[in-house]
Amino acid sequence: MGDRSERGSVKHKRRTTISGDAAGAQGKRGGAETLSGQVKEKEQRHETPANKHKNHSDAGDDAFSCHKLQESLLSSNSGYSNYRGILNWCVVMLVLSNARLVLENLIKYGILVDPIQIISLFLKDPYRWPALCLIIVSNVFIMAALYIERKLSVGTISEGTGTFLHGINLAALLFVPAGTVLSLTSMTPVGGVLALSVFTILFLKLYSYRDVNKWCREIRHIKARTLSRSHSYPSVHKANGTSGYTHVSYPANLTHRDIYYFIFVPTLCYELNFPRSPRIRKRFLLRRLLEMVFLMQLMLGLIQQWMVPTIQNSMKPFQDMDFSRIVERLLKLALSSCSSETASFTGTGGEWLPPSRADLLQNSETIPYFWSNWNIPVHKWCLRHFYKPMLVKGVNKFPAQLAVFFLSAFFHEYLVSVPLKMFRLWAFLGMMAQIPLAYFVGRFLRGNYGNAAVWMSLIIGQPIAVLMYVHDYYVLHYGSAAEGAAA
Repeated sequence: MGDRSERGSVKHKRRTTISGDAAGAQGKRGGAETLSGQVKEKEQRHETPANKHKNHSDAGDDAFSCHKLQESLLSSNSGYSNYRGILNWCVVMLVLSNARLVLENLIKYGILVDPIQIISLFLKDPYRWPALCLIIVSNVFIMAALYIERKLSVGTISEGTGTFLHGINLAALLFVPAGTVLSLTSMTPVGGVLALSVFTILFLKLYSYRDVNKWCREIRHIKARTLSRSHSYPSVHKANGTSGYTHVSYPANLTHRDIYYFIFVPTLCYELNFPRSPRIRKRFLLRRLLEMVFLMQLMLGLIQQWMVPTIQNSMKPFQDMDFSRIVERLLKLALSSCSSETASFTGTGGEWLPPSRADLLQNSETIPYFWSNWNIPVHKWCLRHFYKPMLVKGVNKFPAQLAVFFLSAFFHEYLVSVPLKMFRLWAFLGMMAQIPLAYFVGRFLRGNYGNAAVWMSLIIGQPIAVLMYVHDYYVLHYGSAAEGAAA
């Protein structure tokens, strides 16, 4: 009886908590579920053995499938970009291949690095030291430029006379050292290259010095009525509360200290007030100096150990016109030339040139882009003092660009032919050949293909010029002796 009463109370509670609408909906859902269950049971009763086998085979295919439709990982459409493993493999293969060449060189020639030999190339005649004496004489041209500007600043000479005197001074900067190198038998090719490089840098610097001071005079004449007297004298501005620098206005910049500061600053473009840090970082400067010395020694060691034997072994293939051996020597020289050039660039300019060489070579897809960015100081000088003035005078862009290439080709030939005391124009023609090459690359090659063309022109072009000059120098100076020995 107790159980029945409890069941009755439970049933009563269920009837009282469920409303009529909810009970109807629940009944409908229950009926639908019952109907669907009956249909499934009927389908299962009427399922044939063939259908069962088909369902099981489809499930098996999905479970054991390992292929799917997709793009190749080497395709640009795949979206895959993580090629670090392939890059590491290329680096390892590059290191191993160069290590094999280094080991082969050491086994065949032994250790050829000799710093004393490098010094003797500069100082063949230690009692006269012609290259060093010629560099000391360059101070005469620096003083001439300074005193011409001083006379122009006070109006002692006219602008026409000053331009004429500057022209004579700049022309002497090029022809006097060239004549000296060609006339002195004691001047070695290495010493001649060093002396002419210094005079070429001075030519570009003093040309900029003359231009900037002329612009300052033109501005002063325009603002003559409003320019106060105090602006012509230096005023001191403090930096960081303790250390200060002197802000100079024209013509207070026409001093010995100012012009010699510009001569030693690593730039070719003159300014009255160069940006300076508030203090000299001595440790940083010492570290950069040691790195420069180390990398320069590395470059000289690569030249002695690697390039010189390759060039010497290239003479006989050139004489015999053995093209296969010439190509083999050329490719071998290209590796050593690229390595020494990289060490030279890093040691002489890697710390103060804004863009890095790696970024430049990675992004250079055209020849003009590379030549306008690989040497920022020269590019700034050409743009500021040569290219833009031509545009201002009404010259079109293409002839102005040709003129820049012609100027660069002239100085390349000047720095090679004069020290070697022979004129073959290989460097000049090599630079001028960049013009049709630039048109071809810009017209037909873009992206990675253009970048590869830039690489090829750099790696192959310079060794070709080096071999041509060395061959001609060997024939000119040692050809008769070699023929006599052979006879």
